[in-house]
Amino acid sequence: MAGNGTWPSGMFIRCEVDEPAASDRDVAKQLAAVCPVDIYADAGGHVAIAEENLDECILCGLCLDVGPRGAVRVLKLYDGEKPLERSA
Repeated sequence: MAGNGTWPSGMFIRCEVDEPAASDRDVAKQLAAVCPVDIYADAGGHVAIAEENLDECILCGLCLDVGPRGAVRVLKLYDGEKPLERSA
């Protein structure tokens, strides 16, 4: 968040990965493989979020299907931080 209480220009989502999923080697590899716009990276067995790629998100939801239910969240900042729903 910018110092004035707003999100940086062009930023419309925030991605979060809870522990212990963020430190799970398999989850890190799967997230890096599934994201079509490289938001997630495997940083030596830990999930890294490439914030410079967040504005490329296409809201496909593929990341939500990796790891335990609820461990990966995509929050839509343009919709009151409403979470993106997991695919059926």
